[in-house]
Amino acid sequence: MKKIGLLVILILVCLLFFFPRREIISRIYPVKGIDVSHYQEVIDWKSISENGISFVFVKASEGMSLKDKLFARNWERIKQEGLRRGAYHFFRPTISAERQAAHFSRSVELEMGDFPPVLDVEVLDGVSKRELLIGVYAWLVLIEMEYGVKPIIYTNQDFYNKYLRNAFENYPLWIARYSLREPKLKDDSKWLFWQYTSTGKIKGIKGRTDFNVFYGTLEELDRFCLQPREILR
Repeated sequence: MKKIGLLVILILVCLLFFFPRREIISRIYPVKGIDVSHYQEVIDWKSISENGISFVFVKASEGMSLKDKLFARNWERIKQEGLRRGAYHFFRPTISAERQAAHFSRSVELEMGDFPPVLDVEVLDGVSKRELLIGVYAWLVLIEMEYGVKPIIYTNQDFYNKYLRNAFENYPLWIARYSLREPKLKDDSKWLFWQYTSTGKIKGIKGRTDFNVFYGTLEELDRFCLQPREILR
């Protein structure tokens, strides 16, 4: 038995040595994406589109007034390269959810083929769990009313399990877990997108960026994108 255990460990070490994490996960989940903000600076989107990337999430807004300084440029360039795109809002729990939803709505015009809006929830900023959940729910409802589609919730595995589990059934989930192991959520919810590293390297971006995969095929990803009847604005 000890020999079998050592053999398994040796195989895993060899896999990690010869195949980086990105390669191992990509073989299991072939629909790949990245997410970016102004921290990645000016991006060569043509190079991104030529390197096996199928979708991109880009930061649009934060709080009730901050707008990512490269959002407009990224949003347009992503479309020009024919990549599927989604916009996210970084949620600040101490600020009115209504004002945050209005800020995102003013900042982002969605089109057919785009992803539903995304709410990035990963900080408490000193509020209680109850206050956090009330604010998150308010933002989600207001944005669904505005765009006609349920938003995606982004967070990391630990934050979800501690603060969000059992609270947002039927919302699509994008979960960060920097590991070879898939996200495991304590309420048995299923993730749709998995951010599996924050240190990815790809031609077209000078520094590091987040790598993601989609749980499904390209056809299923396209069906998840906004359809004509869902564009209300």
